[in-house]
Amino acid sequence: MEDNIVCSAISRVLSARHEWAAVLECAHNPQMQVIISNTTEVGIKMVNENIRKHPPVSFPAKLLAFLYERYIAFDGSSQSGMVILPTELISNNAKKLESILLELAHLNSLDEQFIEWLENCNHFCNSLVDRIVPGADKNIKAEIEQEIGLTDDLLIVSEVYRLWAIEGNATVANILTFATADHGVIITEDINPYRELKLALLNATHSLSCAVAFLSGIRTVKKAMDESLLAGFIADLILLDIAPAITQGHGELKAEDFGHKVLERFRNPYIEHFWISISLNYTQKMKVRVVPLLISCYETFKTIPENIAIGFAAYLLFMKAVRTQEGQYFGDADGKEYPINDEKAACFFQYWKKFDVPTLVNVILQDTELWDFDLTAIPGFEQDVTEKLLMMMANGQRVTLQNKKALQEK
Repeated sequence: MEDNIVCSAISRVLSARHEWAAVLECAHNPQMQVIISNTTEVGIKMVNENIRKHPPVSFPAKLLAFLYERYIAFDGSSQSGMVILPTELISNNAKKLESILLELAHLNSLDEQFIEWLENCNHFCNSLVDRIVPGADKNIKAEIEQEIGLTDDLLIVSEVYRLWAIEGNATVANILTFATADHGVIITEDINPYRELKLALLNATHSLSCAVAFLSGIRTVKKAMDESLLAGFIADLILLDIAPAITQGHGELKAEDFGHKVLERFRNPYIEHFWISISLNYTQKMKVRVVPLLISCYETFKTIPENIAIGFAAYLLFMKAVRTQEGQYFGDADGKEYPINDEKAACFFQYWKKFDVPTLVNVILQDTELWDFDLTAIPGFEQDVTEKLLMMMANGQRVTLQNKKALQEK
């Protein structure tokens, strides 16, 4: 199916950097009830700063300044509180954001009455968004613009499937009336079942397959699904390794069924989802998406499935920069450079220069500041990743996958 929708709901766009006073003026508008954020996983972080800057640097500080402005504008009225919906892909995103705001409020010596208003009169709702939105290339953009008779520099393309699970009560549901316009929006008391399935079966699969496919010379998810070797790896990863490790108590939500839907979505011929785009903030994604899965797999199987070890080893190889220029790092795949857009790129660049492969794997896996967990504590994982990484460096991704397949067929 194909449906072109012209979004006319946006009245204006304000730049916090250049129009901060206008942003704060919005806090005086009683009709404003909802704040939605999408700053990626790295945006919800604590930065100790003065919220009276114009503007503050971090998103949480900007949000706190906005809410404090609103509190003052409405004399602390309980009705002036807002529904705050973070869509960043981190566990308990709203509760984490709220805790940062409370800490910032104390650091900025804001009065106790405001802090009480912040906690009791605003609704911080954990939420989960699940939809592949890769954008649109020039040809698709031109075709759609010709069809609809409009030029749109913000035009995007997305898959049909969509889910926005929002954790909220009846009060929240009464405010978020847009939920009634689309069955893909679900307001429920507990979004954890949706989050666990999506994070593990779609996002962790993306992260574990990304470097394997990209370093095999495959640029999009769809093209990976067109090749039996890569498609087999991805299917095994989802159905044989990840799905059995996920808690099954999800009522109507079954991990295997969800996994088959993910594979179907990956095969969508109209979605050009580039692996290099998926690699953005790769290390943070591995931490949030894959490390909890590693722990769950070991608790379930008492070992780490081979496909997961392959995916982790490929990630380490992807992070091997061969050149740096003006703070940007570049890797090499069959003689072609690619950007490594990761906040840990400089760290990995030094590791690859300094250590041999076994030492590099050991140092990275046991870095608890990187993973919040010592991954060398998982028996056999360090050895398995080291062996896979050495094999990839000697023979390439495809030979590594072929050897795995040959062993499975024996």
